[in-house]
Order: sequence, then structure tokens, then C-alpha cells
Amino acid sequence: MAEAEPRAVAPGAGARTPGPVAESVRAYGLVVAMWMRSTMAYRTSFVMTALGNFAATGLDFVTIVLMFSHIHALGGFTLPEVAFLYGTASTSFGLADLLMGSMDRLGRRVRDGTFDTLLLRPVPVLAQVAADRFALRRLGRILQGGMVLGWALLRLDLDWTPLKVMLLPATLLAGAAIFCAVFVAGAAFQFWAGDAAEVQSSVTYGGNTMLQYPPGLFSRELVRGVTFVVPLAFVNWLPALRILGRPDPLGLPGWVDFLSPAVAVLCCALAGLAWRAGIRSYRSTGS
Repeated sequence: MAEAEPRAVAPGAGARTPGPVAESVRAYGLVVAMWMRSTMAYRTSFVMTALGNFAATGLDFVTIVLMFSHIHALGGFTLPEVAFLYGTASTSFGLADLLMGSMDRLGRRVRDGTFDTLLLRPVPVLAQVAADRFALRRLGRILQGGMVLGWALLRLDLDWTPLKVMLLPATLLAGAAIFCAVFVAGAAFQFWAGDAAEVQSSVTYGGNTMLQYPPGLFSRELVRGVTFVVPLAFVNWLPALRILGRPDPLGLPGWVDFLSPAVAVLCCALAGLAWRAGIRSYRSTGS
């Protein structure tokens, strides 16, 4: 019986090709590495801009400290408790701003037609937009928020349990993911609006400022809106109230305080769908 001849196999055939997510992460890393090399070529300039970013963001907390020089509590919260809210919100937002802060430039690219060049490159478009002009100086915001959070943890007398210990890092990471999703969704909206950078900033930067203060300072309608419509309350309000032992102003079930990771996954999925819809609806300027 004759043996079957072996079939020729093309080089690389059978090798596992990376999925779209892995390809996007790899492309994002390569673009970020390029911008980091460019930044570190001028190290003095980088240090000065990073320190400037650190100081500029630190003025927000200085304002809170000056406020507490005249009052003993804000919305029923002491200074260390407000510092805990400030630190968690600022750290999560700082991570998202570092990773996805360049998304607000998309509207400009759509208007002047330079977005077309991104579509021609064999690289995922989202990775290109997110990593465009990666600003390492934004580390200053993360450092400043982390320092305030560390100070708050030293000043607070909390009843730590294993669940609360795990909840704190999960809150920071989930909050960063939620802010990243808002950055992407806001960028996707600019495909239809043309110029919605200010609207996007009102949700991202404005949301970060709002979350630095106790929820009791705001109307119940606003708190409901940032819980059920744009779920920014899951960035830090709900899990932080659990860690601080404070009651939820909306009276939600206790298990809701632990939903930040699940909400982050849902937000990222919806932002991805919005991004795909925006790419499909894009029409070149023709210029």
C-alpha cells in the first residue's frame, strides 16, 4: 500500500495568530514606547512638566484643606474621609488619563481629515488614537492622588476586614477602567458630533472633581444619574462608603457596593460597541 505523500505546509501555518485584543495591546505598547523614548530624550523638560502637573492637580486638595480650616465637616465627612474620596477618585482618573487621555483629540482629527491616515495603517485604530502623543507627565496626577490616599489611610481609624482590603485595589482598578470606557465612548460620540471635546471633558474631568466630594452634597437626582445612567458612582462613591462605614444616600442593597468590577466590564463592552458604531459611521471630509 503506497504511503501518502506529505503535504507542504506554508511557513507559519498552524501558528496561533494573536486575537484583536492582543494585537491592539501590542500596537498600543509599541506606540507608547515610541513616545516615551521621545519624552525621555529631554529629561529635564519631562521632570519639570511632571512636577508642574503634580503641583497643578495638588491645588485641588489644597482648596479642600483650606476649606476645612473654617469647618469641621463637609457633608458629614471629616477631612481624612474627604481625602479618601479625593485620593481614590484622583488615582483612578489619573490612571485612565494616562492610558486614554489622548482620546479627546479625535474630534480634531475628524474635522481636519487626518483621521483617514489612521485608517490606512495596518494597526488597530483605537490603539493609535489612545496612544497618540502619550504624555508621561500625567504620572504626576497619579502620584499626587496616591499620596493623598496614603495620608488618608494613615489618619483614618477603619475596621479593616479581608473583604475591605481586597475592595480597595479593586476599586482603584475598576474606577480607572470605568473612566477609560467614558473616554472611549466620548471619543466615539465625536464621530457624529464633530466637536464634542468639551462635553467629554465635562463627564471625565468634571466627574473626577465631583467624586472627590461626599455624595450628600449633591441632589438625589444627580446621585441617581451617576449611579444608573453614567455609572461614575461605582468609581469610588459606593465602594468607598462601604470601606468608610458610611450609609448609602440612595439606600441601595449592600451587595451593590461590590459591583464596581462588573460595572467596569459592562462599561468597557458598551464603549467598544459605541466605538465600532462610530468607525462604521465615519465619512471622510474629502479634503
